[in-house]
Amino acid sequence: MTLQEALTQATVSVPVAGKVFFGLARNASYDAARRGDIATIQIGGKKVVPVAPIAERLGLRSKTA
Repeated sequence: MTLQEALTQATVSVPVAGKVFFGLARNASYDAARRGDIATIQIGGKKVVPVAPIAERLGLRSKTA
């Protein structure tokens, strides 16, 4: 997924958020999420990353409605 594609989504997976926004590998992404460096929300047994707060934090513009 590209940065532009990620910015059109409300949420992305932890590995996608880590890679697209921070250049992290899969395990490093989960480690960052576990530490709270990447904010997540729990949906059932799955953790997802809301795009808007990360985009705002990085000075990017989210394209979700």
